Amino acid sequence: MALTEAWLKANNGKAREKVEEVADRDAMSVRISPKGKVVFQLRYRFAGKAERLDLGTYPHLSLKDARIKASEMRSLLDKGQNPKVEERVKQQKYIEASTLKEVFDDWYESYCIKKKTSAKDIRRSFEHHVFDEIGDLPIERITLQQWLAILEELAEEVPSIAERILTNAKQVLKWAKKREIVEVNVLSDIYAKEDLGIEKNRGKRVLTDEEITMVWKAIDESKALLKNKIFLKLCLMYGCRNGELRKALKSDFDLKRKVWIVPVENNKVGKKTGREIVRPILPEMEELIVEAMSLNDSEYFLTNDDDVTPMGHGSSNSLAANVMERLRRHYNFHMPHWSLHDLRRTARTNFSAFTSRDVAELMIGHVMPGEQGTYDYYEYLPQQIEAYRKWLDKLNSLTII
Repeated sequence: MALTEAWLKANNGKAREKVEEVADRDAMSVRISPKGKVVFQLRYRFAGKAERLDLGTYPHLSLKDARIKASEMRSLLDKGQNPKVEERVKQQKYIEASTLKEVFDDWYESYCIKKKTSAKDIRRSFEHHVFDEIGDLPIERITLQQWLAILEELAEEVPSIAERILTNAKQVLKWAKKREIVEVNVLSDIYAKEDLGIEKNRGKRVLTDEEITMVWKAIDESKALLKNKIFLKLCLMYGCRNGELRKALKSDFDLKRKVWIVPVENNKVGKKTGREIVRPILPEMEELIVEAMSLNDSEYFLTNDDDVTPMGHGSSNSLAANVMERLRRHYNFHMPHWSLHDLRRTARTNFSAFTSRDVAELMIGHVMPGEQGTYDYYEYLPQQIEAYRKWLDKLNSLTII
């Protein structure tokens, strides 16, 4: 007779004098122990030998699911595989399954630290937001829903960190798939903007006075490298393009004449006008500049970790995200996303309160209207000094420079 749910329910847990076996169909049956434990089994022959495979226990495994599993096991026979052996291999694979953290660590050592200048920041983000939730789970068993539960919450609070984790989690899973650690990259079709609603609002962000205070506080208190702290502060003080600092030589800073000269090849406008950008060096700026110069023996003002090559774009890209994450984690201070370029925009907005539009444009390295190729930066140093002095005084009132 074919088994039914009603029969199984009636006999489950019902004591009897001896083991009883009842056939279903397609070589499946149930074995009922004297205490009434019901176990689904599949009977088959492999290599001329009779075999019996436990499929699962009722009611944890329903009759419907037991029949489906039995069919799957019979399909292995059609492929010349022994279902009992394949199940043991599968169980052993699960026992030895690599956790997400184990796979991340392997990826980190073999790829991330060799290819990514922001490797330490990536690890820190996973440690703070991912490992406590799913780090000890077998990576193959982590579902898309589990990933999204983490990413969607972060996207609401710190979108830049959510995007960082998504980008690198996809790479971890891609790396694992190539090595047959996972069969599917469940994040392969998930995108920051389309699926997490992350918008960077480029071109609109200006930090408020309160945000400036908190950002400066986070920079001072963070465990970031000193060169990165100096870099962020000078970006805000000068309102310069971050590439102008990253590519700068120590010789670009004339500490005797108190001017920073950005050569033609390092400034965007200079490539069109053939002119250098000349900015004043005020005492607060000089203190940071001298400190940065003492950190390496290179000709470059700021360097990568090798202390030889100039600071790369990738290594500076994650700094803003790290500041936002620190403020959220330590002060429960949630900021809308901002980038390094927004520090420049913030400075420029404030310059408007301290000087004319033309001088403010000159300070950030723009061409003065109607005077392309005719102005002389040195002629405007007094006006720049006056405006920068007022700006640094404001920063000093908001923070402690």
